[in-house]
Amino acid sequence: MPRKQLHLNAFLMSTGHHEASWRLPESHVGAESDLDHYGNLARIAERGLLDSLFLADGPVLMGDPGRRPAAKLEPTVLLTALAGVTERIGLIATASTSYNEPYNLARRFASLDHISGGRAGWNIVTTAGADAARNFGLDDTPLHRDRYRRAAEFVEVSTKLWDSWADDAVVADKEAGVHALADRVRSIGHSGEFFRVDGPLNVQRPPQGHPLLVQAGSSEDGKDFAARYAEAVFTAQQTLEEGIAFYKDVKQRAEALGRHPDGIKILPGIVPVIGDTEAEALELDAELDRLIVPEYARRQLARTLKLDPAALPLDEELPANLPDEDEIEGAKSRYTLVVELARRERLTVRQLIGRLGGGRGHRTFAGTAEQVADTIEHWYDSGAADGFNIMPAVLPSGLEIFVDRVVPILQERGLFRTEYTGTTLREHYGLPRPANQLFDTVDTAESRTAVGPVTAGAR
Repeated sequence: MPRKQLHLNAFLMSTGHHEASWRLPESHVGAESDLDHYGNLARIAERGLLDSLFLADGPVLMGDPGRRPAAKLEPTVLLTALAGVTERIGLIATASTSYNEPYNLARRFASLDHISGGRAGWNIVTTAGADAARNFGLDDTPLHRDRYRRAAEFVEVSTKLWDSWADDAVVADKEAGVHALADRVRSIGHSGEFFRVDGPLNVQRPPQGHPLLVQAGSSEDGKDFAARYAEAVFTAQQTLEEGIAFYKDVKQRAEALGRHPDGIKILPGIVPVIGDTEAEALELDAELDRLIVPEYARRQLARTLKLDPAALPLDEELPANLPDEDEIEGAKSRYTLVVELARRERLTVRQLIGRLGGGRGHRTFAGTAEQVADTIEHWYDSGAADGFNIMPAVLPSGLEIFVDRVVPILQERGLFRTEYTGTTLREHYGLPRPANQLFDTVDTAESRTAVGPVTAGAR
């Protein structure tokens, strides 16, 4: 019996995920705003038959621009351009529920899904940080639980808007002069705690029904949210034991809500640094770490830990008295991961900076292509992952090496596809097209009318 196959997503970030990747001689200055650079990466990922590619984002300048390239093109705009230079690979964009409105965002993702032929995905984030809040007239980040309550209502409104057109609404009957059946396009009549939205959406129902819903938070609220809404989860797990525990936890939460556990795919991040030999890979990893500017990195770590940089001497371990996770209103799960990593391995601040430089808390692995494939297979077979979020330390070379050397090994082991068998992102992930929640699926064409105004409030 053939083995169940894993899923691979390419997480793209300008010159690569390592913060010092831009300092390498081969790195492309200006990559973060170069369409040709991203088009090349997308084609490499598609050549490797990867399920999808993913762009992170936030409504704020991310990090210190003195430390690494920090500018970002708006991801739904960039992915719309990349849809034109690819044919099969999924296109996942990050967008915040804290600093958007459901109607505009649902429209953007429906448009991307139509333009790409059903390849759009939405990575749903709640956005922490006072710097982002101040870009939208707020003094500080809304409370963690409030952000997730808003996110839940935001997703519910968005899915109603995508469903405000029946799949068969457009008949384009030129002889009768009827373009769409009026009772197959409905207002949603939503009035809730955070949003009032009438609808319908001014874009027809997306080819996938709904774009793939992705989530990346690993706090308790984040896991509850993922269990209810997410179809794929991007997560950071440092050890196999932590990965297994997270995997079981989220699947059990989803099952308790009446979902099939296979309907939510767990993809931990991995930063592979690949060499012809293990020694060569370790040397490349060390070279990148040597290029980290400690003072920049210490300031970033201090922001994560809510400390003054002066409280983090480079050659000492983290202070004993750090805030509890409950006191953190920002990225709770990432805060806990960083602190636990430092405590578990008794790392100095300088060593911790090196460990975080490659993937900001995601697992970094340096070795040969065979060793990387072994690690992926071991986590997959151990029940820690349904696949992986591949985060090359350096781009484009890291992605090329993964596609050309690691993917063939996974294919030989029966763990990964040898051709695309579907055309949509949902098909790549083995997920069904959702039913339309606003229309009775047993309606027949004979019972529908082509006259009258848009019907309000049907749910």
